Amino acid sequence: MEKQGGGTQGSVLLFHGISANKKFMAYLARGFAEQGLRVYVPDLPGHGRTPGPFSPARAEQCGEALVRELLTRGLISPDRTILAGHSMGGAIAIRVAAHVPVAGVIAISPAPMRAAHGVTPEKLLFSDPPILAPHSLVMVGSLELESMRRNAADLIAMRSDATAIYVEIPGASHVSVLFNRAAMLSAQGWSSQVLHLPPTAALPSHRPLIGALAGFVGILLIAGPFLRETTGKNRSEEMDATGAVISMRRLFLEFAAGSILAVLVLRFWIPLKAIGLFQGDYLGSFLLLLGAALILMHWNSIRVALTNSSRHLLAAAFVGVVLLLLSTAWFDLTFYEAWLTTAKWARFPFLLAVLLPYHFAEETLLGPPQRGKAEERHGHRPRRNGFGSGDGTIRCYTPRGLLPGDLSPHLAPHHVRTHQQGNSWRGFPAQGWNWKRSARHNHGPDSNRRRRTVRRDVWRATCARGPQGQSF
Repeated sequence: MEKQGGGTQGSVLLFHGISANKKFMAYLARGFAEQGLRVYVPDLPGHGRTPGPFSPARAEQCGEALVRELLTRGLISPDRTILAGHSMGGAIAIRVAAHVPVAGVIAISPAPMRAAHGVTPEKLLFSDPPILAPHSLVMVGSLELESMRRNAADLIAMRSDATAIYVEIPGASHVSVLFNRAAMLSAQGWSSQVLHLPPTAALPSHRPLIGALAGFVGILLIAGPFLRETTGKNRSEEMDATGAVISMRRLFLEFAAGSILAVLVLRFWIPLKAIGLFQGDYLGSFLLLLGAALILMHWNSIRVALTNSSRHLLAAAFVGVVLLLLSTAWFDLTFYEAWLTTAKWARFPFLLAVLLPYHFAEETLLGPPQRGKAEERHGHRPRRNGFGSGDGTIRCYTPRGLLPGDLSPHLAPHHVRTHQQGNSWRGFPAQGWNWKRSARHNHGPDSNRRRRTVRRDVWRATCARGPQGQSF
């Protein structure tokens, strides 16, 4: 990415974090481009459109190989290049700069590389932090975990001179720092200082992000009535069931007990380890075991739902697939490469079958949608309680690093989609409720083409061999 109509005054290689991709880094990339810098933003292995497999070590090798390839081809100059990155990408920028001389480094919320300040060795992506390169800026959000902030500050303390600084962005979290104006100004100011650029006050617009989120809200508003019409729902449809209401206290205790049981089993055996999904094997196995435990606790209700609700199950499957395609297509067009690739489609049926017990148990226990206080009782609150009990259990007992709470920004859209989905089709006549369900509706086109071709060829060559030419 570069600003049209001006000469290139330097280069920035921008590395994304884990589970992100190049499109997610667009705000930062546009900010650097406003300074007249040419910005290279690759999709690391297993992210975006780049095939896997993924591991932190392979991502680092691929990032270093890209830098060396660009230097070899003369597309970047060491004294006019800054390595930047967020989270895992920030750690990669620091580590690559320790081996390849560059003008400076901008590490935004870098992933911890040392077991200190509450970070255990199992949570580290990298375990051997290098000495920070000269002219390095380490930036974190003030709302991030204290362990993240203190580990980031330790990186600066490792240098004996004053060529590196530590900046804390007020009111920014680990994700929002990527779209924070103060963080962008700090990054622009540092790159101007390191590369001796004229100061600039031009900031990228937030309109693409606002438009993406507004469009997603529009999809949620439109999808409900459309899907109800498609599945043939009508206002006169009613279903009745009898039984005792499950209290919030009992529901929370059951989720907590199931979560503890799942975590204890996972300490010795991870059923989904063979799927090759980085740390997704643990979370998927957790939900599989928790779902199985909930089904055993409420087998009679589940059996009745399975016996009498085949039509609703088919409608739910249709609604779920349509909402998945709508939301992923929209995000892919706007600010996140969310569309399912071939590798993701290959895993989709397997993961669907694995996660179905948990989702089926959750929908059955939540019961039908209700208005007002009843909707709160049988809707959002049980999900919050279940998610909170599971997250708390994992945080207390698991040795793994990727936790459900850390995935909250990514799971929030799924929570909204699931809730809307449930309001559209949830109608299982599960034992445990008395209810009545009413369904609610350089310049020039040739030059730019050559640049894109060269960059694509460089990235393909980079992912084909490592820093010393070895295959990945």
